[in-house]
Amino acid sequence: MNYLSKRRTAVGAMFFFVGLCFSTWASRIPDIQTKFNLSEGQLGTLLLFLPIGSVIGLPIAGWAVHRFGSRSVSIFGGVAYALTLPLIGLSTSTWMLLPVLICYGMLGNVMNISMNTQGLNLEDQMGKSILASFHGLWSLAGFTGAGLGAALILLGMNPAQHFGVVTLISLTIIFFAKGLIVKEEKSSGGGGLVLKKPDSLLLRVSLIAFLGMMAEGCMFDWSGVYFKKVILADPELVALGYVAFMGAMASGRFVTDKLAARYTKVAVIQVSGFLIFAGLLIAVLFPHVWAATFGFLLVGLGVASIIPLSYGIAGRSKLYSPSVALALVSTISFFGFLLGPPLIGFVAELFDLKISFALVAMCGMGILLLSSFRKKVFLIPPKFPKKVST
Repeated sequence: MNYLSKRRTAVGAMFFFVGLCFSTWASRIPDIQTKFNLSEGQLGTLLLFLPIGSVIGLPIAGWAVHRFGSRSVSIFGGVAYALTLPLIGLSTSTWMLLPVLICYGMLGNVMNISMNTQGLNLEDQMGKSILASFHGLWSLAGFTGAGLGAALILLGMNPAQHFGVVTLISLTIIFFAKGLIVKEEKSSGGGGLVLKKPDSLLLRVSLIAFLGMMAEGCMFDWSGVYFKKVILADPELVALGYVAFMGAMASGRFVTDKLAARYTKVAVIQVSGFLIFAGLLIAVLFPHVWAATFGFLLVGLGVASIIPLSYGIAGRSKLYSPSVALALVSTISFFGFLLGPPLIGFVAELFDLKISFALVAMCGMGILLLSSFRKKVFLIPPKFPKKVST
């Protein structure tokens, strides 16, 4: 295995550990609810503090990576992220848990920006698109974390013990990967806290990512409810749509780079927008188990490429350094992830859930339109230099 391949493995391992930590926390949310005797409303309020921390962490991450480099931020941030996980399980009251969740959300986005900056730097050195495969490993870690969580629950481990096991796995990954996490060359783009207006490229990409994240958030939170209340699926099939969506999204990310290299990133984003639109329309017009499952599978394939390709395009900005450009796009797109699920509930309350999903289908059409008109915005010379000699 040559040097660049080893680096790719190391960066991929770091993406995997971040996804493993996040999915581990998510797998024990029901236990956290039981531990503190929380109602659904109280749990929803508690969970809100994680995205609050994420929003706080976005501009800090952009500044930190620009100031100290993605290598230092990835390693030290990764250790902090792994060590914060057990604190969630060790919290003895909700008042103790709240600042831990805020910190966990902040560190999650610190890792998001720093690791994607590492991915873009390696992409430049390898001379080809590879960022989506790293996001695929993050998604794969979600399945791994859920499976590991189920196994450790069967063994009788409480959340604190479970989180401790995952922390040890995470620290081991960081220890073996850190030697191949390198400092990127200093960018000439603007840095500092993200307080500036995006240029035309970043604004377009941010809107595309916003719509993609809105569709993704809706599918995460509402696909099971849709199968239960609209499809009227049998109890054992209620999760089928969610599994189809998640499986397609994870799988799609492993082929996105090859498709982007062959057909261009913008073309893949166009097709992705159409798949989101068509998939949700199928689920709305044909509310039957297998038709809706197929529709959700198409949505998963569509969502798969939006964020990694948006990040890849944003990282080529001439105006900002990659870390700051990523933070800008992440800040705007993340609000789509937060806004989408409540909007679904509000529209469903006024009309019904099918109308809500039909509106989310418009996110896919919006992506298709935004990536199709005035495409010269995307025409930035690639930053792929000659491959580094091995």
